[in-house]
Amino acid sequence: MNLVRIEPGQAVMPPGAHPDLALAQAVLRKDRKATAEFVEKLSGPVYSYVRGRLFPRADAVEDTVQEVFVAAWQYLPGYRGTSPLAAWIMGIARHKVEDHYRRRLREFSQWEDALPEPPDLASPPLDELLDSRRLSERMRSVLAGLPEHYSAILLWRYWERRSSREIAEATGRTEKAVERLLARARENFKRGWQDA
Repeated sequence: MNLVRIEPGQAVMPPGAHPDLALAQAVLRKDRKATAEFVEKLSGPVYSYVRGRLFPRADAVEDTVQEVFVAAWQYLPGYRGTSPLAAWIMGIARHKVEDHYRRRLREFSQWEDALPEPPDLASPPLDELLDSRRLSERMRSVLAGLPEHYSAILLWRYWERRSSREIAEATGRTEKAVERLLARARENFKRGWQDA
């Protein structure tokens, strides 16, 4: 197709060109009415297309539509009228949606390595792990609320798995005194657990 130089105010339609070429040429001449018509004619279909492709990411729709129109202004001098403007701009919209997803995947791949490995199938299910973590946090909270000598003896007995005799020998107390202290500590822990 031979291109004809267009002078300001002049519209030239090559034979067989789509009528939208005249609109594109008017926009390139900075005709305000033509620009408004261009936006009015194409913004609805572009918005619908982008919204449908980015669903449920509604927050990205406006930005992507703007990117489409910025690219359309940039590439409009290359529009030759071989197809309707709507088909031409939808091609741009398709590429901008693809660009959006490429960017998102690149962003994801940058922090993907920081994600923990998924648990293997032999490990406990996630809900059991979460329950265990909640119980552990609750236990720490209750222990932190106890007088220090109660929490220390409970930890020594149950966490370190020391017998009453070992605790008595290490502290210089009688085994009976250690048992009484453990009983009071357990009772305080039980009250704290019920209140937590």
